[in-house]
Amino acid sequence: MDGELEELLAAGERAAFHGRPADGCVPLKQAKAIAIELDDEVSVAGATWLLGVCYGASGQYGSAMAVLGPLAADAAGAQGGSVFGSLAASTLASVNRQLGRHNEALEIDDYALVLAGDCAEALFDARLGRAADLIGMGDADGASSEFDLIDALIPGRPDWWRQRVRRDWLATEFALLQNEVQIAVEASARAVEAAEAVDAPRHVSKGLLFHGVSLVQVDDHPRAADVLRRSARLADQVGALPLLWASRGVLGALIQHERPAEAVAAFRSARETIEVIVLDLPDSYADDLLKRPDIAALFEAASGV
Repeated sequence: MDGELEELLAAGERAAFHGRPADGCVPLKQAKAIAIELDDEVSVAGATWLLGVCYGASGQYGSAMAVLGPLAADAAGAQGGSVFGSLAASTLASVNRQLGRHNEALEIDDYALVLAGDCAEALFDARLGRAADLIGMGDADGASSEFDLIDALIPGRPDWWRQRVRRDWLATEFALLQNEVQIAVEASARAVEAAEAVDAPRHVSKGLLFHGVSLVQVDDHPRAADVLRRSARLADQVGALPLLWASRGVLGALIQHERPAEAVAAFRSARETIEVIVLDLPDSYADDLLKRPDIAALFEAASGV
């Protein structure tokens, strides 16, 4: 691989998983251009997938869909494309899931599973996505079956920090779905600890969001508020807008009676963050997002009435 190309890809990957995702966009675009010149289809696909990760993680959902969709659709036509096509489809499904489109996400994750072949990493992402979709749809039995398949992929892969963190996020959601709140507290705490161990602030922030929600469910509200504040600070530092609005929205709901001024400020920050996210969405997606009951309630709370 060309030395400059390798450095650009590494810079993009660091930004995606260990830094500020938006900072990865420029080097990854440059990497993709160089890879195209070199006719290096694998690196083109890899740079494109990472670019989609950076866009999605920073809340630029429309841009993420624009780069991930074609990569997933054309996966069978490029060398090594099926693996990166599968990863792109899984990331695209995640974008849809974060927008509340669980049915669409499940269809895309099914497609990712087909493309994954025998690549363990791609299989993991597709199956984890399917499990998350099923949890979002309230299908505990279906999610449980996917969990068994996910867990079978992990042993013998000590370098899979990202997969273990994401697995514990999912375990938290699954436990909350089943009202096993102490299990949720423990799983989310593991996710935070594992992400901190590899200096992955965006993953720490999301783990803290899950941990804060779990602590609310065990009625540890003061600690939950502190955890949610830390989640929001980290999300703000790395420009992870999806985590920023969620953490501040949950915080506002938690403290609105005890600390009404801080709650209104949190709600307003969440609303402003969603308004930025909407700017990068296609009109139909933006309209649907703004019509969601939870988003509408948050906007009303942000008015302070």
